[in-house]
Amino acid sequence: MRRKVKNRNIPKADPRYESAKIGKFINYCMESGKKNTAREIVYGMFDLLKEKAKVENPMELFEAALKNTAPNMEVRSRRVGGANYQVPREVRPERRQALSMKWIVEAARNKKGKPMHEKLADEVIAASKNEGEAVKKRETMHKMAEANKAFAHFAW
Repeated sequence: MRRKVKNRNIPKADPRYESAKIGKFINYCMESGKKNTAREIVYGMFDLLKEKAKVENPMELFEAALKNTAPNMEVRSRRVGGANYQVPREVRPERRQALSMKWIVEAARNKKGKPMHEKLADEVIAASKNEGEAVKKRETMHKMAEANKAFAHFAW
């Protein structure tokens, strides 16, 4: 069993929405330590979500997007007797959230031709409707876990 991590760094809540999740998301969007730029991008995304999706609270849309992109299963490589097996494992809740945020930001970065806050808003809207690159990535991961179910007995 996993040992407890004693000193895990908890990111501060963001100033506008007072949400630790958004504070963490800002950190995922940040490049080269430019936190103010990342904040502008994320807050611009939330303003666009209000506009485009015509919702009162863009946080609900963001939560739905995170929930739809969060994987339940993943495959981890395990070496047994000279062979490497892809062993399906359940994903811990913290890692589930981290992967979800990472995939949304990654999918937005891979798009071309628009400012980052627009690309992020498009990806979040798509993810909340169970579409988009981040959701596709989760589906691929689930398919791999399903295909390698025969090696589940190698789980550690």
